[in-house]
Amino acid sequence: MRAQVAEFMDSALARNTIIGVIVFNAIILGLETSPAVMARFGGILTIVDQICLWIFVVEILLKLYAHRLAFFKNGWNIFDFIIVGIALVPASEGFSVLRALRILRVMRVMSAAPSLRRVVEGFITALPGMGSVFLLMAIIFYIGAVIATKLFGPDFPQWFGDLGQSAYSLFQIMTLESWSMGIVRPVMEVHPYAWAFFVPFIMVTTFAVVNLLVGLIVNSMQDAHSEEDNAATDAYRDEVMAKLEAIEKRLEERG
Repeated sequence: MRAQVAEFMDSALARNTIIGVIVFNAIILGLETSPAVMARFGGILTIVDQICLWIFVVEILLKLYAHRLAFFKNGWNIFDFIIVGIALVPASEGFSVLRALRILRVMRVMSAAPSLRRVVEGFITALPGMGSVFLLMAIIFYIGAVIATKLFGPDFPQWFGDLGQSAYSLFQIMTLESWSMGIVRPVMEVHPYAWAFFVPFIMVTTFAVVNLLVGLIVNSMQDAHSEEDNAATDAYRDEVMAKLEAIEKRLEERG
């Protein structure tokens, strides 16, 4: 019985059903933010939301029954358990803020959809390498903020008055949000050669370091995808070998 439940919960039917409930529940939670909709259909939406929640609870209970303590060896199962557990906390008095956290149930689609799971796993795998890149970017920002404060702070205190303001302004410049007309060109009216600082800063941060982060994430996702393909290939090979051994054993018995 336990094996049959485990097989069903791991099937495509169960997985796709849960994804459908997650998406449907996300729509319901979105509708609950509309006062007009709640005034007309509030009672129905609340009931449907509770039904979706209890579907998630039943799913967790079935997985616990099928896998027992092995359920908690899977990080995605722990993630699902925490998300559903938060949704079950009574939303009253000090816990009223948890009503807003019900939307976290939408994140369960990451654990239910294999493609999204690969994306998240690739991102997590890239974190160590990203830490080194973030450290490099922090050093570049610190050096740039000190230089910008020294050069432009006296004339433009609203952007470069101190280290924090300079770092924030440089972050805005890195994102290319109103960097030219909003900050750099006004600065160049007073300091004509300011471009010699801002252009190299943009080249290094926006086009080099940020793309390095993207490259790390892409490589990690490719590695995660390759590992999954290799695991599937190994499983298929083991299955074929087991069948061949069974056939060989039958032939020996007949011989």
